[in-house]
Amino acid sequence: MAFLTPKEQLKEILKGTVEVVSEKELLTKLEKSFESGKPLRVKTGFDPTRPDLHLGHAVLINKMRQFQDLGHEVVFLIGDFTARIGDPTGRNETRPALTDSEIAENSKTYTSQVYKIMDPKKTVIRYNNEWLGKFTPVDMIKLMSQYTVARMLERDDFEKRYKGGMPISVHEFLYPLVQGYDSVALEADVELGGTDQHFNLLVGRDLQKSYGQKPQCVVTIPLLEGLDGVQKMSKSYDNYIAFEDSPKDMFGKTMRISDELMIRYYELLTDLSVEELSQLQSELKNGKRNPRDTKVELAKFFVERFHSKEAADNAEVEFNNIFVKKGLPDEIPELKFQPSEDMWICRLLVDAKLCASTSEARRLVSGRAVEKDGEKIIDPKSNLKLKAGESFVLKAGKKKFARITVS
Repeated sequence: MAFLTPKEQLKEILKGTVEVVSEKELLTKLEKSFESGKPLRVKTGFDPTRPDLHLGHAVLINKMRQFQDLGHEVVFLIGDFTARIGDPTGRNETRPALTDSEIAENSKTYTSQVYKIMDPKKTVIRYNNEWLGKFTPVDMIKLMSQYTVARMLERDDFEKRYKGGMPISVHEFLYPLVQGYDSVALEADVELGGTDQHFNLLVGRDLQKSYGQKPQCVVTIPLLEGLDGVQKMSKSYDNYIAFEDSPKDMFGKTMRISDELMIRYYELLTDLSVEELSQLQSELKNGKRNPRDTKVELAKFFVERFHSKEAADNAEVEFNNIFVKKGLPDEIPELKFQPSEDMWICRLLVDAKLCASTSEARRLVSGRAVEKDGEKIIDPKSNLKLKAGESFVLKAGKKKFARITVS
């Protein structure tokens, strides 16, 4: 792909994007890069607010990998400074600050996980504390002088909070500015980000002009819906598939998504062409393809990508042993529980909403109608040990199921 013409490169870049500011500018940059042999510098920032990267991040990282394959320099920027402020994007309240140790620990996990997609030999990893940590009060005042409060309030989430009488801390106005300054420090030609970062990315363009640089082009990527199909994928919403999930969990989570959402995941996370995706949808619609088998293919794709082909095959076998051979449905409600040394089975059944009362739970257990991962529980006085990281399926009667995950 590194030898594609500028127009061919632009065509590849536009796939799966929401907006490019602007296509004309980007084509010009690609043409100059092609003629000079100097790659573009493409920047993407990730704040280490959580330890795990997930498939929502993968949509963006896939695009970063595409730029690498086209021969450009990609900077994976870890926002160890901006994480101290907290990105207010999409929030209706001030984000709590992280400690330095939390940021440092999360940053370590990012540098190892990102190579599951990106080429380590072509990836430049930078930390924005390198330059922002050296800012003097004078530097910060100069940066803040580049934007007015009125322009900041044009940002959708700030505007809503202001009109709704919800507090906005002054330091939150700094976030778009320091993120934008990253583009100045790196002299970025292109910045990638999710659609929710649109305002921040444009601030980077404006600041580059203010500091005498040519403005970066902005490429926005769609946000991936989480397993619930409603909210964007996020650990905060507990609807994510993490890079570091075990093969079993990654496979099982994928199998729980809806058929409609499955198409979205195929579109944003696989290498299917527009034509191949259209054919897939057509075959599903006219019954030539089985939705469940198609979802299995997607689950195996994820496990193989983040683990191995052997792990993908084993995960499919394990899933079939639990769900197919034992007659369990693919989609089962998931409930989170804290670790416990002695959780009474009848209390667990009530808390999992599988029984209306402990009396009903006793009757079901005594009647041999309760199972844990297919094994019958027959003593209504028994206690279960809930171990951290454990996940199992609890069945009550013939049609009630719950997946118990111990956090």
